[in-house]
This record gives sequence, structure tokens and C-alpha cells, in this order.
Amino acid sequence: MLLGAPETAESWCRSWRASLPACRVLVLLAATDTAAVPGISAAGTSPESRRVTAAADAELLVLGPTVALPHALPSLPAGVSPALISQVVLQGLGLHPLVIDLGCAVAPAVPHLRLPPPAGAGPARCLSTGSAMDRPRVEALLEQGRRWGLAAARSAPFGGPPLPLVLAECVPGGTTTAQALLTGLGIDSGGIVSGSLHRPAHALKADLVARGLAAAAARTPLPAAARRMPPDPVAVLAALGDPMQALAAGLLLAAAETGQSVLLAGGSQMAAVLALALALLTPELRPRLAALAAIGTTAWVAFESDSDLALLLRRVGRHWGIDHPLAFAASLRFRGALHPALLDYERGYVKEGVGAGGLAILWELAGRSPEHLARACDVACHELLGPPWAPPACPLVAPGSGDPLRSSDG
Repeated sequence: MLLGAPETAESWCRSWRASLPACRVLVLLAATDTAAVPGISAAGTSPESRRVTAAADAELLVLGPTVALPHALPSLPAGVSPALISQVVLQGLGLHPLVIDLGCAVAPAVPHLRLPPPAGAGPARCLSTGSAMDRPRVEALLEQGRRWGLAAARSAPFGGPPLPLVLAECVPGGTTTAQALLTGLGIDSGGIVSGSLHRPAHALKADLVARGLAAAAARTPLPAAARRMPPDPVAVLAALGDPMQALAAGLLLAAAETGQSVLLAGGSQMAAVLALALALLTPELRPRLAALAAIGTTAWVAFESDSDLALLLRRVGRHWGIDHPLAFAASLRFRGALHPALLDYERGYVKEGVGAGGLAILWELAGRSPEHLARACDVACHELLGPPWAPPACPLVAPGSGDPLRSSDG
């Protein structure tokens, strides 16, 4: 447990152990032009490659590591896509994800649900514009998420409680929109939000957020009395956010109404989703959501020295009167004789994404060991990438027979 009241955490875990085989897994793909800012993300080594990241990750998640993917995984500075971890868990637990495309530039070539406009109206604009999405799109996404959540509750078998829900995401540039959304909602998040880079780009994130806030304020200047009021969450989301945040928050609103348990599989991005939902809920429903929704992330995010998820969540909780937001860190670690691309996680690369941390927690709740998961990921990584590269052995050359490394003049 990373954060939360022990009795609440135990109750949450107990309910998930009992209903884990029936849980639903939603993978939300979204895009923001923020990902095109040089140096902002390692979910692909170039802005062009990051346009296909969500599609390729979804294909790996659904098809597995032994199939040629329709869209090649973008090259990374180090490591391997976290979708590999998620795929191993889903296959091992017999869970089947529903992939939802909220308007990515490239659609995944696997079965998925793609929302039509206005909800699925393409990538969000860069948050530095202060006009990331049009308000009608944000409202449509929030309402779509809430409708889906309410419908899921009504379809619970035999009139029982709603089936638990896992929310995962793939949004290149999403930790920066997360920081922007949190800042706009009044949460001091500078310097503690994680990211896909080896070292989070705190200065660049802060600059983009400041520019976005300034542009939004210039577009809709408020009188002094209005500036003293709490910010309008929908307006903040439209100015600075991304489509995943809106749909996921709508699902959380429904969960608070219906009593559905939710695992927010991710780190800083899911902290922003939780903050948004708390801002949209009435004060009476906020404690209920805090008991139903838990953030589940990897150890590489939870214990990263250059970010602080626990502090971020404590600030979110205090802002809306929640004493103990629930958060868990998976025990999965990559150590020993494993593929070097997995060992890169221990060096601070990649860290999280596509629900990897939350799904690794489900693996543990199912009674399986993190060591078993690490070994299964190693097998899958070899299937995906092949054996680690090694330079060819130098040929043995007899003295005086023309050593290719020796120049002709000695």
C-alpha cells in the first residue's frame, strides 16, 4: 500500500479478490499535440513516432508478442513498451480488454471502439495554446463516460453490485497535460509529476503549463470576484487537458453514484483523473469515490526519486477534503538474468503506461507472485525483441596472416 487507510485498503482488496475474474478492463487511447513538443516525452524518439504509439501499444496488448504488429512499435531511448507487461497479465489472468480510441491520429488495427465527433474529434491541441479542446467535446466525453458507467451498473448479473472496472490509458504527452490539469484545478504539482523520460522534464512541463494558463486567462479574462471562486473544472479541462481525462472522469462520476469499484491503472495521469472527478462531484459523494477508486502504479513510479506520487495524491486529497486517497504500488521488479530491455526499467526508463502497474497489482491479488510475472515478461520480451544484441566475435587471425585490425604500415 502506497497511501490510504489500512481498513479501507483491505476492504477494497478483498472485494477485488472476490470479483477479479469478472472485472472489466478499458484501455483509453488518446492523443494531444503536446506530445509533439521536442523533449517532452520518451514514448517514441520523435514527434512523428509518437503519433503511432497508442495504436502500436494497443496492437501489442491484443495480439501479443509473437505476432507481427500492423504498426511497428516506435523505438524508445531504452526499454520496451509497458504494453508488454499488461499483455502478459491479461493473458495470464484470462482478461479481455476493450480498447477505446478517443481520436488518435492513427487508429489501432485491432478490434476497438472509436468515438465519433465531437467526442472523438482527433488529437487535443497543445496545452500551451490554452485551448486544448472545445468545451462541447469535453462535455460530450464526460457525459459519454458517465452513461457507460451507469449502463454497466444496470447490467450487473442477478442484480448484484456493479462489476469492478480497470481503467488504463495510453496518451503520449499525458503526464504534461496531467500536470496542467492539476495546476489549473489548484493543486501544486510542479516538480513531483512523473513522466516517460529517464528524468522528468520538470522545467519544460512548467513552461508549457504557465503558457497554457496565461493563454487561457487572456482568452477569457475574469472579473476579480470570479477569480476568487473555485475554477470551473470543465473550463480547465477544455483549456489544458486531453480526451482521456474527460472520459475517465465521467466513468468515475458514475462509479460514485452506483458504488462501482475502480482501479485507476497508472500514476500521475490517473492522479489528475481522480482530481478532476473530485472537482466535479458534490461534497457528499467525494468520500464515497475515495473509498471506491484506487490508483495502482508500478514501483518505478511510486519510488522514483525525481517525482512524488504519494505527495501529489495527499495534496489532491487535502484539496477536496479526502484524508486518505487509496494508492498501491506493484511489487513487480526486473532484476537478475532478464532481457536488458526489462532491466532498463530498473535504470529509470519507461516506468509505467498502458495500465502496467495496476494490472501487475491484479496479478498479485489473484495470488500469483511478482517473480513469476517477471519471468513471464522475460519470455514475452525475448519473443517480441529477440535475444539481446551482441557484437560478432572477432575472427581468430594467425600472426602475420593479415590481421584486419592492423594497418598495412604497422
